[in-house]
Amino acid sequence: MVISARRLAGLFAMSPAPDVRDLLEAHRFRVVLVAMVIASGGGPGSSAAAVGEMRSSLPPLGPPVSRDRVITSFPKWYTPAACLQLREHFHGQVSAACQRGNTGTVGLKLSKVVVVGDLYVGKTSLIHRFCKNVFNRDYKATIGVDFEIERFEVAGIPFSLQIWDTAGQEKFKCIASAYYRGAQVIITAFDLTDVQTLAHTRQWLEDALRENEPGACFLFLVGTKKDLLSGAVMEQVEAEAVRLANEMQAEYWSVSAKTGENVKAFFSRVAALTFERAVLQDLEQRSNAWLQVGDGDLIRMESRLPDTQDNTRPSSLGCC
Repeated sequence: MVISARRLAGLFAMSPAPDVRDLLEAHRFRVVLVAMVIASGGGPGSSAAAVGEMRSSLPPLGPPVSRDRVITSFPKWYTPAACLQLREHFHGQVSAACQRGNTGTVGLKLSKVVVVGDLYVGKTSLIHRFCKNVFNRDYKATIGVDFEIERFEVAGIPFSLQIWDTAGQEKFKCIASAYYRGAQVIITAFDLTDVQTLAHTRQWLEDALRENEPGACFLFLVGTKKDLLSGAVMEQVEAEAVRLANEMQAEYWSVSAKTGENVKAFFSRVAALTFERAVLQDLEQRSNAWLQVGDGDLIRMESRLPDTQDNTRPSSLGCC
């Protein structure tokens, strides 16, 4: 099985540069190859080695990641007064897994980021500044939802964020809420020059959390239009925002889509935290799936909750 997969990989590597449909097919092809290698493995160790070999023989999906999307060290928080973790380096298990190329299927997945907040707080401007490096004063209100996909390389491993821009208008809430589900990150944005939008972030966060499992999402409270405030007024608004962020168990950031201040640093932080959790979850799932009895072979353990309506939800991972 592994031999045939490698032959297929060689044939694929000689094919012309892919278009969009080819990229989608290549993504599916990678998933199939990984599954073939794991199925023919016999244990997690041999599978990880085979997957590493397969990764090196496959061409990259799309153009190389731009330099400003390469994350080699753990990005720092904006303020220690309201951050998800003070640690300034990747978890030891994550660093070791990345060095060995033993990150499972993390590089094949998209992590979902949802941006919510009042109308005209600058959600679209924030996303476009990061994804397209542009700023437009004349953005129209988002109708329904829109999204961008941003590719990173984190500790040498490919990783992607799917960033959802949701409407701030009340009449579109029922549409947007359907897209909150399955989020790994919830970003609640407010306008630093309008304290009322800060007060509204509680309800936006509650609406988004209602569609997700408790403890499943990283939470961020982001003040926009930083270029419009300074001095004592800025300090006063940020003090209130930090207080609210701690109540929400969220990390606080202040950014400017107009100047670009803190935008790249913020999304790099989001990507690194999300990547780290994805790797840790993958390692945990794989370690729970195999058990060695004595000196014998590894056997696979299946853990399944009973089919009752009293199942408890997964416990929090300690981030929110």
